[in-house]
Formats: sequence, structure tokens, C-alpha cells
Amino acid sequence: MLNTVYRDALKKRDEARSIFKGKRFEQVIQAARANWVEYDPQKRNSVIAGIDSSYNSTKFQGLELWVVTAVSIKSSGIVIKEIHNQGLGQPSPELEMQASKMEVEACTASVNEADLVALDGSLYSQFLTRQSSLGQAVTLAIKKRQNVVFISKTSSARKQFEKLGSEAGDIFYYNHALKKPGFSKIFVDKDLGPGKVVSYVYARLRDSTPLIKIELFGVDHKESEIKSLLDMLTTNSVSGYPYALKLAHESCKITNADLSRLVSLYGLANEVGSREVLN
Repeated sequence: MLNTVYRDALKKRDEARSIFKGKRFEQVIQAARANWVEYDPQKRNSVIAGIDSSYNSTKFQGLELWVVTAVSIKSSGIVIKEIHNQGLGQPSPELEMQASKMEVEACTASVNEADLVALDGSLYSQFLTRQSSLGQAVTLAIKKRQNVVFISKTSSARKQFEKLGSEAGDIFYYNHALKKPGFSKIFVDKDLGPGKVVSYVYARLRDSTPLIKIELFGVDHKESEIKSLLDMLTTNSVSGYPYALKLAHESCKITNADLSRLVSLYGLANEVGSREVLN
């Protein structure tokens, strides 16, 4: 079966590779270059808090052992807020929603403790959650000091070049267009309606490092604000990614090994299904 799949892939390779070449591709690349603001960030001392969350679970014959964590931590390693929840049974609300709620709680606790608060992920996910109160809570947290941003390594957004017939995400074309530090011109997305406007840029902190997507709440953001933001982020960055966010991820992630320890602590190691997480 797999041999047939591989042969079919070889036949379709050229068609698939057309995304990377051709007239349309070059048009989008030129548009991406024209939309790029070259800027070499200058290190600026500031206190940055990184926020991230994690969750994991395993099932035993209808039961579910689950755990959710979130943390806000400074680049220096000082923890501002730690939150967790765990249980045996059906998680309510869903784990993803619990994680989002914890991130907002950590954000609220951090805005007065740092010059910049960076959340891993997207502001869109907070607005699109089925818990509307979360969107309201994160908006209130942001408005306190206007020092909250959302940062992600990947993005599937295709809004900027769709009129040119783009087939991949916008970040794909910016990555292929140039390798110099800087940022794309600010794009304002009002599609979510009043009170849920998201402005964002794609940015590179150093030569040839991966792009990051930076999202801000609201309108009227200026290029000078983006430059100041990049100055702060580049001070403590690792391979073009804010160190505070890397630290937050490492501090809160729940691995399968961690879950195995919880299985043992709950006395479930001999239950049917426990082998899946223990192996």
C-alpha cells in the first residue's frame, strides 16, 4: 500500500512544488518584499514576562486522568504566577478552555509586574473560544497598561496576499522573500467585529532567524511602537524567539513522563489502559 502512495507522490511532486515557483509565486514574493520594513532591533533593557500553558491526559476504561498548568515567568527566571488543575474523571470545562482561562489569569497578574507581557499563541484563540467571558477578561487585562502582546512561531493566516491568489499562509511568503531583520507593515483585521480588532505583524529579530507573528489588540498602532517592541524582545532572545516564552514553555509543559508519574501517584499503574502512558 505504501509503495503505491510513494509512487503517486512522485507523480504529484511537480504539481505540489508549483506553490514554490512560477509567476503567481513571484508576484506574491515581490508583494511581501514591498510590504517589509527593514529594521535592526537595538537591545533595550526591560522586564519581560512570558506566559504559556500546557495540558495532557490519559484514559482508563471511561475515566480520564488529566492535568492543566500555566505559568507567567520573567526572563530572569522569577515566577510571577503558577496555576494548575488536575483530576480523575471527565474534565469540565474542556482542557483547552481551562488552559486559556489560566493564561488570562496569569496575564492579569503580570501586567503590573513587567514592562512587556508576552503570551504564547494567538489573540484570535481567546476571542474565538466558546467562553465569551475569556475574551472580555483578556481585553480588560490588555487595557490596564497596553503592554500585552501575543507571539507565535507559526500562522495559517492568508489575509494579506489572498487577492494575489496565494496558496500558502502569509508567513510562508515572508520567509521566502527575505532573511533580514525587520517587520511587515501593520495589518489590521476587523473581521471578528467591534471590540475584537486584532493588529499584527510578522517580524524577524536577527538575520536568518525564523519569523514570529506578533498580535496586538485594537487599532492605531504605529511603526514606532513595533520598533520599540522589537527592541525589548531582542534583548533576551534565543534563535530569534523571546527567552521568556521559551522559559515559560519549559516550565509548564506536561510530558508523557510527567503523566506517568501522576498515574503512579494516583495508584492507577495496574489499571487497564495505564500501560499506554507508562510505556
